Amino acid sequence: MIFDDNYSLRPVPHYARKKTLSLGLVLVGLTFFSASMLTGGVVYSGLDTEEFILIVLVGNLVLGVYTSVLGYIGCSTGLSTHLLTHFSFGSKGSWLPSILLGGTQVGWFGVGVAMFAIPVNSVLGIDINVLIFFSGLLMVSTAYFGISALIFLSAIAVPAILLIGGYSLFNAVNGINPEHFSKPQSEPLDYAGAMAMVVGSFISAGTLSADFVRFCRGHKRAVLVTMLAFFVGNSLMFIFGALGLASVGYADLFDVLLAQGLMIPAVVILGLNIWTTNDNALYISGLAFANVTGRSSHRLAMLNGVIGTLLAMWVYNHFIEWLSFLSLAIPPIGAVIIADFVQNRQRYQDYSEIEMKSIHWPGIIAVMIGGLAGFLLPGVVPINAVLGALVSYWLLNRKESASPG
Repeated sequence: MIFDDNYSLRPVPHYARKKTLSLGLVLVGLTFFSASMLTGGVVYSGLDTEEFILIVLVGNLVLGVYTSVLGYIGCSTGLSTHLLTHFSFGSKGSWLPSILLGGTQVGWFGVGVAMFAIPVNSVLGIDINVLIFFSGLLMVSTAYFGISALIFLSAIAVPAILLIGGYSLFNAVNGINPEHFSKPQSEPLDYAGAMAMVVGSFISAGTLSADFVRFCRGHKRAVLVTMLAFFVGNSLMFIFGALGLASVGYADLFDVLLAQGLMIPAVVILGLNIWTTNDNALYISGLAFANVTGRSSHRLAMLNGVIGTLLAMWVYNHFIEWLSFLSLAIPPIGAVIIADFVQNRQRYQDYSEIEMKSIHWPGIIAVMIGGLAGFLLPGVVPINAVLGALVSYWLLNRKESASPG
């Protein structure tokens, strides 16, 4: 029997559920990511301050509700996102969302490695390829230990980022004259574009929230930890980015610390920031490809890390295109999972006793329709994609029998 304390191919039993605080730290560590701070700076510079606050809070509330519903489903069933897709896509049809979701997380890992290597190269002068290789290797090595490593790393990283980052930004904001606290000039953003950036910042990983929250011991706790991460945690990252940009001209906490002469804390905080998010990405990418291959998610996570490291600079240089792809391709998958659970909740009571279809076409068609809705309809791309997939699956699947098979 393969080593599988990640429960990649079966439900998480109740005795293996984790403490709420531990899972909360893991999910907050996932959303504490430099890319969100940078995106926060972009959104802030394109909107009035009041508009920025409103867009960040509303966008992350939408993200929080979406991920909390998926987390609730994961906690109720004990199933990973990829086992959940067996109901709505079929046992073989589930390979499509698994490849999409797993592939995007490999890409995120590559972006994260580059986001560590590039700034450290600029201050320490170490060859960027050397930094990518060794930082990627270090992150890959801890990914083997799955959820246990995520809990350990997050318990160190989250308090450190909050304490050092909060202290640094407090000093940055309060250490200057009010007239020097200025808003950078940039091209204005429309509300739909700004909202898409906020929701799209973590819609990919958020769609996989069941992979973490299935370890939760109760429904209310599942919703609590998910909202804490994707509403509170992601909002904090956007606000940190805006405060840093307005006070010292930099959105990333690394650059803020550097501007204050705190080079070592800057490198440490950046490393912890990237490490927690990247190990989360490898963990969930391992679960994705375990569903496709039937092999241990531990080794697959490490293989994904190697691939992400090799692709780091290429993915980083296409970051905006990457976000656009995520906003279109990923949200419909979560919408289909939600729609099927609402329609056929009784089927989810005993996963081992259900005989799945090989391919369930309504799920696949709904994802395609959702992607088209995000691409073609005016408004907020990821929200349109979710609604398009949700409604189309509901209509396509309404005549399906709720009985297994």
